[in-house]
Amino acid sequence: MALPFVIWLLVFKYIPIAGWVMAFQNYKPQNGFFNQEWVFLDHFKELFHEPMFYRALENTLGMGILGIVFGTLSAITFALLLNEMRFVWFKKMTQTISYLPHFVSWVIVANIVTTMLSQEGPINTLLMGMGIIDNPIGFMSNPDMFWGIVTVSDVWKETGWNAIIYFAAMAGVDPQLYEAAKVDGASRWRQMWHITLPSIRPVIIVLLILNIGNLINIGFEKQMLLGNNIVADKALVIDLYALNYGIGMFRYSFGTAIGIFKSVVSIVLILIANGFAKRVGEGRVF
Repeated sequence: MALPFVIWLLVFKYIPIAGWVMAFQNYKPQNGFFNQEWVFLDHFKELFHEPMFYRALENTLGMGILGIVFGTLSAITFALLLNEMRFVWFKKMTQTISYLPHFVSWVIVANIVTTMLSQEGPINTLLMGMGIIDNPIGFMSNPDMFWGIVTVSDVWKETGWNAIIYFAAMAGVDPQLYEAAKVDGASRWRQMWHITLPSIRPVIIVLLILNIGNLINIGFEKQMLLGNNIVADKALVIDLYALNYGIGMFRYSFGTAIGIFKSVVSIVLILIANGFAKRVGEGRVF
């Protein structure tokens, strides 16, 4: 049963690693794969001397960290609240509805967010109607707000889906622990804090390690669709930088060098996070 997934992993994840050799060549498609000019580390030197690269790295790390922090907290909080619901039908309905945004494409989500935050949109209309502001706020034209808008949009879209694993882990907690806590007079808040959270802590640590490993792999769809010329400096992330200044300019070797940099950073982050978890004796990946 695992064979199709192993084949998929080999074809799409491991075999393409052979293409990393392009990062050490001045790759020209017309010359064929084996007839390229070797430049060794020149593309990496060029990459680390590009000011635009450091701006993209800053934006990637900034939005990545915000996504991990608020994404993890929102998913755990939502799973805890869902676990405390006593009406089964309402719990299932809430759970199902919370999954739906995950299956909506970022094109649609970006249109919804842009419409909601436009100067004539519902958010500005509500704030002005309540007397909180006198003039509409240009949410989408304020570079300082862009990271927050991307983070909130991502949290709204993925919270329900990310909470599935936490909710499943909570279902495996021994009910006798809750019964003993009730006998001792523990409130539901105390049961959550002293039983539920400690019981799922290994799961939280493992998922956090995996998310830290993907800190730099946040994609570019959100930034490209929600961004505009005014907030371009804040919207530029490494994947978008590789697309625009690598593949978009037919600099395939330069784009490959960016990909290798991302992979190396991801491996280092996973090793650091896993080593920390191992040192403190919590759940770890390996």
